[in-house]
Amino acid sequence: MCSVCGCGDSHVEDHSHHHHEAEHHDHSHHHPHSGESEIQSMVVHHHYSHQGDVHHHIHYHVHSGDAAAESLLAHQTEHDHHEKHHHHHDEHHQPEVTSQGDLHYGKGKAKTHVTGVSQRSLINLEQDILSQNNLVAGDNREHFREHHQLALNLMSSPGSGKTTLLVETLKLLQSTYTCAVIEGDQQTSQDANRIRETSTAAIQVNTGKGCHLDAQMIHRAYHQLDMQEPGILFIENVGNLVCPASFDLGEQHKVTILSVTEGDDKPLKYPNMFAASQLMLINKIDLLDYVNFDIEACIANARKINPEIQVIKLSATSGEGMSAWIDWLTQQQKLLAD
Repeated sequence: MCSVCGCGDSHVEDHSHHHHEAEHHDHSHHHPHSGESEIQSMVVHHHYSHQGDVHHHIHYHVHSGDAAAESLLAHQTEHDHHEKHHHHHDEHHQPEVTSQGDLHYGKGKAKTHVTGVSQRSLINLEQDILSQNNLVAGDNREHFREHHQLALNLMSSPGSGKTTLLVETLKLLQSTYTCAVIEGDQQTSQDANRIRETSTAAIQVNTGKGCHLDAQMIHRAYHQLDMQEPGILFIENVGNLVCPASFDLGEQHKVTILSVTEGDDKPLKYPNMFAASQLMLINKIDLLDYVNFDIEACIANARKINPEIQVIKLSATSGEGMSAWIDWLTQQQKLLAD
């Protein structure tokens, strides 16, 4: 998972500054207190456009006294020691080799592989990162509960039609519920602009090289939205069938959107996404006559991974099945209110 593979940018800075221009840059830094030796710490720079969209750049410093940060440093020190002396066999995690010669790197204790990093270090690193994320996710969840807001984490691969589905959903809900959207993409505000055209409040979060949203991004964007009324908050995650499943954002439900153009074996190929989701939306069913997609096989595959997953078949373009989706949203909002 990308919580351990280092897929984001890292830069080192040791200053604070504010730019008062058409675009505001809020650079927050944590510096060591008196007597605290500087090692490294995480600094998140939030850049705000005139629309209020958030662009994240993550920089790293670490200070002693930060248990998680020191743990990460300890893991790296441990790795350097074992690399130097060549006696920690776990550093060289070997894949499982099938009878056909295929290589499976997901069978180790960490369920992933990073060159030069032991399985134990990967597990510890993942736990450190996710524990910090989960603290913020819990805070988000309390905010949503306090305001009786149904927060949904919409996940899918790129091109599944989730933004089109979201636009059509908002049109159907706008006379019934207060809705807002947090849009996740690596770059551009195109999707947030599409949402705003429906007169729905939206904040774009650009993750740069990051391949998913995390709880801190949602925390900042949610407060930027200043959504106070009961309603529904849609979080459209970055298009990716892997990493978003691992990060709790504080949502009530994870919803995976799968289009019929992607293949009915996707639940088996990307099981973590479907295992983490409460609902699977099979989108673009208006194209079933034109693609090789077995819808019943897809549902069966998803339920091999997650027997409890609910399924709704729909088309955002033709409108078929949209009423079932709206009914599900209405039911979930009512359960939350009760």
